[in-house]
Amino acid sequence: MSTRGGMAPQPFCDILLEGLAPDGGLTLPETPPRLDAATLESWRGLDYADLAARVLGLFIDDIPSDDLSRMTRAAYAPSVFPRIAPLKPLRPGLSLLGLSEGPTLAFKDMAMQFLGQVFEYVLAQRGQTLNILGATSGDTGSAAEYALRGKRGVAVFMLSPHGRMSAFQRAQMYSLQDANIHNIAVRGVFDECQDIVKALAGDLEFKSAHRLGAVNSINWARIAAQVVYYVWGWLRATQGPGEPVSYAVPSGNFGNILAGHIAREMGVPIRRLVLATNENNVLEEFFRTGIYRPRSASQTHATSSPSMDISRASNFERFVYDLVGRDPARVRALMAELQATGQFDLSDLRSSFTDRYGFVAGASTHADRLRTIRDIRDETGVLIDPHTADGVKVALEHLEDGVPMLVLETALPAKFAETIIEAIGEAPEVPDALRDLDRLPQRVEVMDCDARLVADYMRRHAL
Repeated sequence: MSTRGGMAPQPFCDILLEGLAPDGGLTLPETPPRLDAATLESWRGLDYADLAARVLGLFIDDIPSDDLSRMTRAAYAPSVFPRIAPLKPLRPGLSLLGLSEGPTLAFKDMAMQFLGQVFEYVLAQRGQTLNILGATSGDTGSAAEYALRGKRGVAVFMLSPHGRMSAFQRAQMYSLQDANIHNIAVRGVFDECQDIVKALAGDLEFKSAHRLGAVNSINWARIAAQVVYYVWGWLRATQGPGEPVSYAVPSGNFGNILAGHIAREMGVPIRRLVLATNENNVLEEFFRTGIYRPRSASQTHATSSPSMDISRASNFERFVYDLVGRDPARVRALMAELQATGQFDLSDLRSSFTDRYGFVAGASTHADRLRTIRDIRDETGVLIDPHTADGVKVALEHLEDGVPMLVLETALPAKFAETIIEAIGEAPEVPDALRDLDRLPQRVEVMDCDARLVADYMRRHAL
């Protein structure tokens, strides 16, 4: 169903292909599935692919379980993830959950590899094609493109903010030469790229004519696939039923931590969801004050954790829906207020942020990132990327005795060499397979920040 209440309930495979709901809202299950302690305990011996099939099966009732298992086996095969979501201890009570072992060295691979499988499966079943329109601040784009390159029936049109990603991130995306991959660099910031995606997805005539789909975390399938690693992390960090774990999550678009919220609502014993922002601290401000006040493009800082340079979190509406008692009319009113005034105020619900939903928040600066990268490397020999450093810095402010804190690793440091060199005085190691990326020819269209230009390009190149 839609957070705004204007969509008849649809099965999983239908919303998979839709992205935004027709009423402009975001899709969520009518009734969140529940996990009891016995079920969680019975999953302790499963590998990641089997666990993914079990968790995703709670959200997907229109794909046979055998087919779902085959897709999770393909998505999470050792050839794709040589190691999958290992715990990496940093200090007593503090570990990383290693989510960056996939083909693009970022946590987005964890969900995107499944999406690549399930898109191809559903489109083949239906004899349809789909044109994916997405926006990236750095990691979603490459993860989506590597998951969908060469897939039958799918083309990808990925918008990125021109000049605002790291050189490695640009090379990962723009060096792809597959015919079904289209990179568009927009002269603007990520939020403006995201606005173009929402504008075209909200143009129902254009969306229908060009069979538009989404791969950003506005797509519920992305969130569902991310819930899996919260369950996996809990199983790895605990010994028995009911033991609590906290998660610290570097946050920009609120998708990654939303999956943690879903897992907690389902019954996974998560004590705290620690939200970490960089200098673009709209979400930290909300959890501190109760006021959601997105910022303009000109007020969005370019930082050394660029994938979090986001001032309008497109997934936040799903949490707001739960926060206001799953009331679509209230959500519609708040979104209208946001559109009219640029903010909304839920400070009367502030006590529930932590007491009911487990959220706490903090912010991190460039100086914090450099110091955290340096300190963790000196103490443990582990090198972390700038976004993960934001998570570690804020996690350290919320450690509790007897409660393991897992920081969700965002990416490997190879993607952000400039900041790593500034922090420790030497370049990070680059995996052999990606060492010569910057020497490969790049294919990208650069255009002004105008939805009409993107629409015209898609008309010429869509399937």
